[in-house]
Amino acid sequence: MSQGILMLAQAGGSGSNPLGMLAFFGVMIAVMYFMLILPQQKQLKQHRALLASLKKGDEVVTQGGLLGKIYAISDKVVTLEVSSGVRIRVLKTSVQSLVAGEDAAKADSKAEQQKEEK
Repeated sequence: MSQGILMLAQAGGSGSNPLGMLAFFGVMIAVMYFMLILPQQKQLKQHRALLASLKKGDEVVTQGGLLGKIYAISDKVVTLEVSSGVRIRVLKTSVQSLVAGEDAAKADSKAEQQKEEK
């Protein structure tokens, strides 16, 4: 039994092709690039475009989950109005996305209903 295992190990080791190994690593690098790096670069490009298109009055969501309307905007800082008269400053890069029109309207109506109930 041990002679059979020894023969298989010797046969497998002597037949390795360095060109085949290089091709394997090349394919693995290509797969990694198309599966990991390319989508991340695309997402980063979209986020930069979003930050460049921000303007006063847009409703946004920050990475921390805060919802607010842009009150003022500068190169690196965005001032958000999260409630009537309540303004906070956040880094422009922390803005994650714009709030869709329907979602913003629902959030505003829920906030108004909660104020009325109190």
